[in-house]
Amino acid sequence: MNIAGSGVVVTGAGHGIGRAIAHRLAAEGGRVVVNDLDADAAHAVAAEINGDAVPGDAVTEEGVAELLEQARAHLGRIDIFCANAGTAAGEGPDTDEETWQHSWEVNTLAHVRASRALLPEWLDRGEGRFVVTASAAGLLTALGSAPYSVSKHAAVAYAEWMSATYGHRGVTVHCICPQGVRTQMLEGSGPMGDVLLRPTAIEPWQVADAVWEGITEGRFLILPHPEVHDYYQARAADTDRWLRGMRTLQQRIDGSAE
Repeated sequence: MNIAGSGVVVTGAGHGIGRAIAHRLAAEGGRVVVNDLDADAAHAVAAEINGDAVPGDAVTEEGVAELLEQARAHLGRIDIFCANAGTAAGEGPDTDEETWQHSWEVNTLAHVRASRALLPEWLDRGEGRFVVTASAAGLLTALGSAPYSVSKHAAVAYAEWMSATYGHRGVTVHCICPQGVRTQMLEGSGPMGDVLLRPTAIEPWQVADAVWEGITEGRFLILPHPEVHDYYQARAADTDRWLRGMRTLQQRIDGSAE
């Protein structure tokens, strides 16, 4: 696939996976707008890839509108939108309402708002590409943070809905579902991360390579950890057995936290 000259926006691109995706798509010839709440990081990454920095909010309706307006001023038009910003705050149902709502806003509704603003133009011209950074938690279950797991399930569901609804009209959707990645988010994952994620954690550039491969092959589901495919099949084939296994893992996490 040749994306040389394409207008690309990557949110949450100041660090981690977003930064790696921005680098990879720029290396493939994309003209990349780097978005992040951390303005210094956004400018630094833009300088690294000869792109344009548009720091700011990529979650609220107003923030999305401002981001897209500035991105179009730099790019002319947006061909690829990578909705990468995410949050992993919270624990169980006792997590406060504000944290639950923030998880919904960042991990799910940000994708809805971006697509709402992009779809009219894309449907008009019959092409556009929307890349959702979800998580293996959205296909399986993330022990530790209920808000993260639930909102990432919703992100996967929305990506599936978009692909099913608009794919025949030229809108291509990709959904990235990694397990542990060596980022700031993994560093803050506590005992759950120690037990489940760190042993098989990969580097952000490996996720970006998987994203490029998935885009090139036109695949909806992008799995930087190939084993997630088998886990996903096992979960669907025998959910009770899967949940028994997850409870065993939860006991390991509980033990490591003592």
